[in-house]
This record gives sequence, C-alpha cells and structure tokens, in this order.
Amino acid sequence: MMYDVTKRVMDVFGSIAGIILLSPVLIIISIAIKLNSKGPVLADTPMRISKDGKLFRMYKFRSMVQGAHELLQKNPELLKKYKENSYKLDIDEDPRITSVGRYIRKTSLDELPQFFNILKGEMSLVGPRAYYPFELEEQQKKYPNSREFVKIILSSKPGLTGEWQVSGRSLINFDKRVEMDARYVQRRSILYDIWLILKTIPAVLLSRGAI
Repeated sequence: MMYDVTKRVMDVFGSIAGIILLSPVLIIISIAIKLNSKGPVLADTPMRISKDGKLFRMYKFRSMVQGAHELLQKNPELLKKYKENSYKLDIDEDPRITSVGRYIRKTSLDELPQFFNILKGEMSLVGPRAYYPFELEEQQKKYPNSREFVKIILSSKPGLTGEWQVSGRSLINFDKRVEMDARYVQRRSILYDIWLILKTIPAVLLSRGAI
C-alpha cells in the first residue's frame, strides 16, 4: 500500500516536472513533425493494455507516414517480417518511417508524450512494457511458457522506462522480455525504480536497442 501511494506521488510530480522542463523540446519536435510530413503530431497507434487488462491509448510522437498501420497490413512481406521479429522492425529497414521519425525513435524522443499518460494514471514512470492485445495473444501461442509471466505483468501499470528498456529493448525477444517485466513486478521497490530511472539516462544517450 505504501509503495503504491509513494509510486503515484513520484509519477505525478515526475510527469509534471518532465512536461515543464521538456516543453521546449516537445514544441520543437511537434513543429519538425508537421514540417516533415503530412498528418497529426501524435501517432494513431492501436490500443495498449494497462493494469488489470484495461485498454488505453499510449501517446507517442508520430514517427511514421500517415496510415502506417494500414500500409503494414497491405504489405505481406513486411507484415510477415514484423511478426517473426516479435512485432518490431529495425528503424533502417522500415520504409514507413520518416526522416524526423528515424531520429526521434533512435533517441527515444518519440516516447516523451507518455508523460501525459503517466499524469492521467494510465502509466507509471517505471514499469513493464505496454503491450498490444494482439501481440500478447499471438506471442503467448508462440511461447506457451510466457503465460504466467503475462499474468504477473498485467497486475502492474506499464512504464515509460523499465528493466527491459534499459537492457537492450529491441535486442530482446518476447519470451525474455516478459520474463524481465514479470521479475520487475515481483521485486519492485521505490529504490529499484529510482535505480532504473538513473540507468535509463545512459541507455537513451547511447540509443541502446532503439527501434
């Protein structure tokens, strides 16, 4: 109980501080996206799963051309590669990514709008990855042993950063990723959250495992 209250206080103050301090960056990125390609500033991404299976729209800067999800569905070869690679594609091989999008994805700047998800209580500063419902459904069929890990993960809010985010991100397959996320949920503490936040800084600067 004390952990949950303290964590929420950290989330509220941390997200407000992030929005205020990074507001110039948020504005510059928004302008760059509008000048670089047609479409909204924020990505129109499929719903993600939060705590207890609740669905929410995760805010991200748009790094792809408008209608990117539909383009993926219409390209069988690209879609097959996307699914085989644990629902991700390398930045340099995905033709849907814009020039500005390539930069903000490699530097993780596309994730900054998630401070608003945190402020709304849909996410936390630190937590498991925010998974797509279809991703969990299909990947659990591929990796049956991951089912218990997924149950543990869905007892916690997803995070802006977390154990998998600072340990290689796209370099980690689904089965290992959910195991790491479940391990975080089981051992979480305020000190561990702070340690992961501090560890995020060099991971972002080095663009480690960015997709």
